[in-house]
Amino acid sequence: MHHPGGGPCTTGRGAVRHRAGTAPGSRGGTSRGTGSTLGPMNNNRGAAARGRVTGLPDWDRCGVMGVVNVTPDSFSDGGRWFDTTAAVKRGLDLVAQGADLVDVGGESTRPGASRVDEEEELRRVVPVVRGLASEGVAVSVDTMRAAVAARAVEAGAVLVNDVSGGLADPGMIPAVAAAEVPFVVMHWRGFSEGMNSLAVYEDVLGEVTAELRARVDAVVSGGIAPERIVVDPGLGFAKNAEHDLALVARLPELRALGFPLLVAASRKRFLGRVLAGAADTAPPPARERDAATAAVSAIAAHQGAWAVRVHEVRATADAVRVARAVEGAL
Repeated sequence: MHHPGGGPCTTGRGAVRHRAGTAPGSRGGTSRGTGSTLGPMNNNRGAAARGRVTGLPDWDRCGVMGVVNVTPDSFSDGGRWFDTTAAVKRGLDLVAQGADLVDVGGESTRPGASRVDEEEELRRVVPVVRGLASEGVAVSVDTMRAAVAARAVEAGAVLVNDVSGGLADPGMIPAVAAAEVPFVVMHWRGFSEGMNSLAVYEDVLGEVTAELRARVDAVVSGGIAPERIVVDPGLGFAKNAEHDLALVARLPELRALGFPLLVAASRKRFLGRVLAGAADTAPPPARERDAATAAVSAIAAHQGAWAVRVHEVRATADAVRVARAVEGAL
């Protein structure tokens, strides 16, 4: 682990920046098998049911992962933080608004996006990770490249969030295993250029679950410890609005995989389609989907998600705290 040094400090609306060695003690774990890598998770609501991730703070509610896209072409905020100083400031603002983690990415994964080369991705990502980590922020790196993941961890990242679940780069799993950091395994069927053609399912929940299970088995076989794994159903990746809604409706069944669950619905196309209503009505722009995003955050938190990934933090930070308060009243 490459955490920045020092002790925890509180910032903004109660958010905590965790420095090296400050992951709080467990408030309840999850039963994961290490032979058959996927064990049943406690189905009770609350912190115990969410699971915990070795190497990360143990929250007593659904966590909030804020997004900083250091790209000129991301679907919702491309270009806004395409500068190291602006991106670091944005990350600090997200923490002040209630983010527990900040996810830094340098390559757009919107449908149809072309890839950037490795050197450019490194140039975009590493200085921002280093700048945020030096301020005590818990930083995640959003990358499909092993070299970027390794350099980001060296710069202070504490989590690798690979939308391909290690499929895009055969070096990713060994790199993460060697770094001993947590790893997000997302459901993924192919690169952005052709992902829409892959959105074909007979049973979306069954197929996503089976494909995630196979991917997690491969990741564990590659040396990443089960207690460091988070799964993500990959909303919007090779899925249409009907598929995404079906997965959100059945998050408890995805949690039965036995691993903490990350839900990343922020500003995605299925929310635009829901808000548009009629099929012939244009969906609102991505930046006008934040209230809908917060609604999904509340649903996900209530259904036991470990964390939600969002572009605008404030409303979601409130939503997950309300969901936790409701759980506590049961």
